[in-house]
Amino acid sequence: MASNNFIDYVKLICRSGKGGAGSRHYFRAKGLPNGGPDGGDGGRGGHIILEGNSQLWTLLHLQYQKHVFAKDGDSGGENLRTGAQGDDVVLQVPLGTVARNAETGEQMLEITEHGQRLVLLPGGRGGLGNDHFKTSTNQAPDYAQPGEPSVEAAVILELKLLADVGLVGFPNAGKSTLLSVVSAAKPKIADYAFTTLTPNLGVVAYRDYKSFVMADIPGIIEGAAEGKGLGTRFLRHIERNSMLLFMISCDSPDIAAEYEILLGELREFNPELLEKKRLLAITKTDMIDEELEAEMRETLPKDIPSIFISSLTNKNIVQLKDMIWKALEESRRDAPKTMRLGWDDENL
Repeated sequence: MASNNFIDYVKLICRSGKGGAGSRHYFRAKGLPNGGPDGGDGGRGGHIILEGNSQLWTLLHLQYQKHVFAKDGDSGGENLRTGAQGDDVVLQVPLGTVARNAETGEQMLEITEHGQRLVLLPGGRGGLGNDHFKTSTNQAPDYAQPGEPSVEAAVILELKLLADVGLVGFPNAGKSTLLSVVSAAKPKIADYAFTTLTPNLGVVAYRDYKSFVMADIPGIIEGAAEGKGLGTRFLRHIERNSMLLFMISCDSPDIAAEYEILLGELREFNPELLEKKRLLAITKTDMIDEELEAEMRETLPKDIPSIFISSLTNKNIVQLKDMIWKALEESRRDAPKTMRLGWDDENL
């Protein structure tokens, strides 16, 4: 898919609906000129709601929707009639979407499940009608509540891809080729750097009908955390991966040094990334013989499991899947239970 179709960041001006005013009305009928208060309540203003949709993988459909306004609630009426509720606005978003306040940077909520609905901005509650304020000493209250005001905010929606395995490496390390071999994904592949300009996802089939999702993240270069190359634009997608597969070509002059550079960029961007399970794959090993491979093995980092692979000849691809699956099982076992942020379905 063309790179301009992948949108992972949008800014919206959002405003929920204000609540309708309560009614200040008194019952009047023939023969009963001094009836009691019968003012109804105002209707709730519309919510701004985000709903997870697993069929979406980009925020493209929201790119040009700069303003999102929900309807106001109607005022209450006579005879205890409650005003109509303002229509909610439901925005469909891909899984992994995070909403932040554009002014404070505070995270408001995160969508992680299909069908999950969270209220981004709540509509104002409707005001109470004067019927609620009658007492034994005040049989004809001349008061009704106004509705609560709307809530307005500039909101940033940021997509962080949800995948089991994130591929991390310099440009032209063979990440896209591996993804094309182990899944049905068809990323752009060429023998020059920065072929991949947008993240790509692929479902990798495993033993006994199991599977996991692999994400090809555009290549990192030294200084990416400071904005060089593609900068941090796509590093955010690594944050939601269960584990990281570092990929370094066997023609690298110093594999250990290259690995440390990659670690440093992740550490600079978000130190918590280094707490994830990590594997190291030395790629394109169809270009070297067994003797050179044995020599290179002695120079590899000692703090990470490693494997020599070739996507061209399928060398050790099955073994790589086994290592990934084992690491994923360990990650799932060790992962703490997380709480969802924001309002949930019960508040709708």
